Amino acid sequence: MLEGKKVAIVMPGYFAEKTLAKTVAEIPKEIADFIILSDDCSKDRTVEIANELGIQVHVNDPNLGYGGNVKKCLQYGLDSGADIIIQLHPDYQYTPKLIPALAGMLLMEGTYDVVLGSRISGRGALTGGMPVWKYLANWFITNYMDVCLGRRHTEYHTGYRGYTKRLLEDVDFHGLSDDFIFDNNLLIAAIDRGYGTCEVTCPTLYEEDSSSISFSKALKYGLLCMWISTKQFGRRWGRKVRGEKPRLLVHPFEEGEESGEEKSDD
Repeated sequence: MLEGKKVAIVMPGYFAEKTLAKTVAEIPKEIADFIILSDDCSKDRTVEIANELGIQVHVNDPNLGYGGNVKKCLQYGLDSGADIIIQLHPDYQYTPKLIPALAGMLLMEGTYDVVLGSRISGRGALTGGMPVWKYLANWFITNYMDVCLGRRHTEYHTGYRGYTKRLLEDVDFHGLSDDFIFDNNLLIAAIDRGYGTCEVTCPTLYEEDSSSISFSKALKYGLLCMWISTKQFGRRWGRKVRGEKPRLLVHPFEEGEESGEEKSDD
């Protein structure tokens, strides 16, 4: 628990037998009220090891795909009663030691409701072994998305993310893609509804045991990122042409207002 807020760490697992134990070992137990693994029908010892570690384990049958598995993770986090849900891949690419920092950014509801663990900020990706081609593609697509989304982030492609309960209860994330594009589908849906986003610099570690998608899947993912961002750019400018003002969620501590209502910029 963190300042009275319950925190759930949810891990979308797939063939993570070699890295799961050391990932869980570094999760700050004084912060994490719930540690939950959703295994996407792995054929290795991921589930067996998770049970030995004493964390909550759920197994998909059949395989749901990356996005489908993350949806399960987020729903398990909500079902646990957590106020803050941190999405952490169990491949040890992201350090669990940053969980307090990510969760801390989401403490004051109404300020930020999404936090990203950025590998690009602070050169963590290059020093951690991210392939140069992947780093350059990440940088290019992120800058393209910045323009389209009207936000400023150093990375949109991290799997290390945090969400507030109110965001996940408001956005119909179950209706989004089951593919690798899910994380950014959810991010754009949150931005479109006026939620605040932020990021924390995150060192990363690319080891032999760390998971990574193939070049063909990475190419498809990059093109999809640009496509959904372009569509969001069109929605933004369509509203501007129609004279609609940007939506900002009301700060929960404003006197006389209720959390979750919307207001427009002056």
